Amino acid sequence: MKIAIIEDELLAVNYLKTLLDNQSIVPVTETVILRSKKQAIDFFKKDSADLIFMDIHLGDGMSLEIFEQVELFTPIIFITAFDEYAMRVFRHFTIDYLLKPFEEEDLHKALQKFISIRNNFDPESTLKSISTLHQGGSEMMKRFMVREGNKLKSIDEHHTAYFFASGKYLFLTTKDHQTYIYDDTIKDIIQKLNPNVFFKVNRKFIINKAAVTEIIKHSSQKVELKLSPEPEVNTEVFISKIQIAECLNWLNS
Repeated sequence: MKIAIIEDELLAVNYLKTLLDNQSIVPVTETVILRSKKQAIDFFKKDSADLIFMDIHLGDGMSLEIFEQVELFTPIIFITAFDEYAMRVFRHFTIDYLLKPFEEEDLHKALQKFISIRNNFDPESTLKSISTLHQGGSEMMKRFMVREGNKLKSIDEHHTAYFFASGKYLFLTTKDHQTYIYDDTIKDIIQKLNPNVFFKVNRKFIINKAAVTEIIKHSSQKVELKLSPEPEVNTEVFISKIQIAECLNWLNS
């Protein structure tokens, strides 16, 4: 098994590597040490691992920012000295976390948990957990994790044209006309978005202001928005009657 350790503290790296070398829960054939966000990005652009140990805070930034540059579909065990992050991981993440300073027994428990679930690893849980962590304690989400095949991709709010609901699913469409299933509901996601950027125009659409190319006023109670890119569902986008005034004020602000 190939393991990657993303950690900038040399003592912590050596300690974890020693514990991994001395355990017999998982066979370790190779351990890759990545001391910065940049090293991790360069590595995962051309290589992969079977399990990642990732410190949340690195010398050159948050390790979660790695997902902005590369797509990973690998189980991760987070390492952190900050309880607030650890508790979020504990509640949302599929694998586990190690809270510094951790003991050998803590590592063994995390590895045993990894062994028990690796054959049923669920990328949807990973997607939700990373999206939650990416908020960094803020009420507003700036990035959105989506799945592309068997990989994860992080999309910035300004690259997001709109969210739209169809059937049981919520979709995210980017400005370059790529559409992905997004693991949330239109009712819940609107509470997490920046109101200066996004507006829920009706029961099916939440739009980015920058995606509006034209406003067509059919009557005082019927206002249509033209979006770029045009929705794949080939539907006209009308502002809900009770929100027309508020939406037009938002568009003009």
